[in-house]
Amino acid sequence: MPHQIDASADWQDPVEWYCGNLVGVPTRLLASTVFNANPVALTIHGTRETHPGLFRRLEACTTQHEAGETFGQYMDLHFGHNLPEDAEDMAPHRFATSYIELLRGWGFDSNSPQGAVLKGWVESRFGLIPSYHKARLQRFPSPAWVAYLEEKASSRFHNNGINFQLDALYEYCQWSLARFSASQARCLPLWRGTNDGEEQVVQGSLQARHCVMRMNNLVSFSASHERAEEFGDWILQTEVPVSKLLFFPGLLADSVLGSEREYLVIGGNYAVRAWHGYL
Repeated sequence: MPHQIDASADWQDPVEWYCGNLVGVPTRLLASTVFNANPVALTIHGTRETHPGLFRRLEACTTQHEAGETFGQYMDLHFGHNLPEDAEDMAPHRFATSYIELLRGWGFDSNSPQGAVLKGWVESRFGLIPSYHKARLQRFPSPAWVAYLEEKASSRFHNNGINFQLDALYEYCQWSLARFSASQARCLPLWRGTNDGEEQVVQGSLQARHCVMRMNNLVSFSASHERAEEFGDWILQTEVPVSKLLFFPGLLADSVLGSEREYLVIGGNYAVRAWHGYL
């Protein structure tokens, strides 16, 4: 929840809304272009210590695919996913939520209830308040904010430690990047297509082709500008710190988000280059 909110104020600038986080970097810094230009590794406090068996098993993996299978098997066992139909304790787990379900929901629609849960996880772990969910999240309280808060807290998705599952996913993603990335670069050049770019500009202008944009607290990117062109008239390119990646293509053995080849990126302010229409 945003802190120190005056309900009588006209809150038109969610760029100023932050809360505490679990990654040990001040949220305002984490959300800034300064962090993106000088990124550091991030870790969600206590997650790797909670799953020592997972990371011991991962250390024996020699390929990303093998690691993805190991991670999936561990999550199935630890969180009770995919139990056999004749399991005696099936009833309590029948509707147990999985991180895979959230990723699939996001792939269908980032403004879905699953998308709200993912944005709520970013809010609680990284301190970044979302700026959009079905509508601009501006004045608080408002119907848009109420709809987001209801969806992100829905008991449908919070019956199986879903935030802890996403913590493990993030730490596994960061482990994979450190283990298997050939370049070991601190940032990746990624692309995004959008139709509402002007609403996200906080410094400069799209017409100038260089500006700073406030991205939603969780946002999809692509490694291909051709792919990005399919999703909007404005094509954006930026350097994304690898420590801000929650998901990249090939991370999991499951083909979730495979057709879109999406990168899921923790948001904030990004310096971007912008083009209108095809490059």
